[in-house]
Amino acid sequence: MINKELFDKYTKIFLAENSKVNLISKNDEKFLWEKHIYDSLALKLFFDKYAMPSNMLDIGTGGGFPSVPVAIAYPNIKVTALDSIGKKIRAIETIKNKLNIQNLNTICDRVENINEKYDLVTARAVASLEKICNLALSKVKNGGYFVAFKSKKYQEEIDKSQNILKKYNAKIIDIIEYKLPLNEEIERNLIIIKK
Repeated sequence: MINKELFDKYTKIFLAENSKVNLISKNDEKFLWEKHIYDSLALKLFFDKYAMPSNMLDIGTGGGFPSVPVAIAYPNIKVTALDSIGKKIRAIETIKNKLNIQNLNTICDRVENINEKYDLVTARAVASLEKICNLALSKVKNGGYFVAFKSKKYQEEIDKSQNILKKYNAKIIDIIEYKLPLNEEIERNLIIIKK
């Protein structure tokens, strides 16, 4: 499923863009695959267990994670990368054009201004679960999912987001744990919320 050649090309283009616009820290460049691309592609764990969406909105995409790796790996999903920072969206546009990613759409705006609803909404390293649930769940279709990428300190965030979940009639249905392929033990979690 992973087109290695395409991902190698993507890595080169990403690093070239990162030297112009700070998409990820310089220290993270040597761990681009492990910390960012592999982490983004952990969505496969959700797809395998629940549903393959026809469309997806990635809130606060930043350097394009998880939106760009997901768009490359799953050409059948219509992926929208959303960020309010113009230079980041322009960098993603450059990557999209150089790799000819047909199923990737970019929007430079705040999530509050988006009217469309999606099968799947994602957020990685954006804000606390409580804050991001309020933004994300309003963009999820009924019966759709919000997947939040979180570190292992998620329990407190879950406790604080109960009122927001009730407001949107949404439920945390699963927490999928995985580890990044690094020497140090970095545990990550996909918080699966169904509306």
